[in-house]
Amino acid sequence: MSVAVFLELVEMKAKTASVLPFLIGLCYSWYHYGTIHIGYVVIYFVAMFIFNMAVDILDNYNDYHNAKEGHDYREKTNIIGRENISLRLIFGLMVTMIVISAFIGIALAFIVGWPLLWMGLFCYLVGIFYSSGPRPLSSLPVGEFFSGITMGFMISLICVYINTFEAFQWNFSDIFGIVVIALPNTMWIANLMLANNTCDKEEDEKNERYTLVHYIGKTNALRLFVGMNGIALVAILASFLLGLAPWTVLLSFLALPFIYGQVKLFLQKQVKSQTFPCAVKILAVGSIVQVITYALGIGMI
Repeated sequence: MSVAVFLELVEMKAKTASVLPFLIGLCYSWYHYGTIHIGYVVIYFVAMFIFNMAVDILDNYNDYHNAKEGHDYREKTNIIGRENISLRLIFGLMVTMIVISAFIGIALAFIVGWPLLWMGLFCYLVGIFYSSGPRPLSSLPVGEFFSGITMGFMISLICVYINTFEAFQWNFSDIFGIVVIALPNTMWIANLMLANNTCDKEEDEKNERYTLVHYIGKTNALRLFVGMNGIALVAILASFLLGLAPWTVLLSFLALPFIYGQVKLFLQKQVKSQTFPCAVKILAVGSIVQVITYALGIGMI
C-alpha cells in the first residue's frame, strides 16, 4: 500500500475535524483554568489521532462490504475496491490501531481518573458503531448528531478534563462553558455529514442508507445547513460575551465573507465532487480562525 493510498484510506484530509476541537480545548484550558498538562495531553492526542484513523478505515471497510449490487460503488468509488487493497491487511491494520489507542487511553485513565475511561468508552462505541452493525449510526437520521457531539464536543471536553483533572468540577457552569466554546466545531462537523448525505441522497438510498436527508428532504437539509452555520457564529460571539474567550475571538468574523460564499455555493448545487468541499472549507477556515484568534488573545494576556 502506497503512502498516498494509506492517507486516503484514513481520510487524512478530514483530520481537521479532530485536531481543531483538540486545539480549542487546549486554548480554553489555559485561558479559563490556567493549566495545561502537556505530557498527558500529548499522549491523549496520539491516542485520539490513531483511533480517528482506525474509525475512518472501519468506515471504508464497512462501506465496501455493505455496498449493494447494481452499481459500481464497490469497484470505482470505495478506495478498498478501487485500489484492490487486501481485506486481511485492512482488518489487521484497523484492529491494531484500535487496540493501541485503547491501551494508551486506559493507561492515561489510571493517572487522570476514571471519568476519562467513561468518556473514552462513549467515543469508542460511537466510532465503532458509526458504520458497523445491522443499522450503523451513519445510515440513520442521528448520524449528524453523533458525529458533531463526539468529535466537536467530546474531544474538547476530554482535552479540558485531562488538563484540569485535579480541579475539574462536573457542574453545569463548567460543562456549559465547554459546550459554548466547542459549539462552532460541533455545528461545522455535523454539517460535514449533512452536506455529504445531501450530496449522496440518491446513492445512499440505493444502498438502503436512510439518513436525515432522506426524511427531511434536500430543501430542509439545506435550511438546516445554513442554520447550523449561523449557530456556530453566534456561539463564537457568545463565548466572548460570557467571558469564556478573549475579545480577539471576535476577529473570527473576518472569515464571515468566506463562509457566506461557501454556503451560497453549496446552496446552488449539491454535487459531491464539486460542492461537498464547501463544508470542508468552512470547517477548516472557521475552526482555524477561531483557534488562531483565541490563541492570539491568550498571548496578549
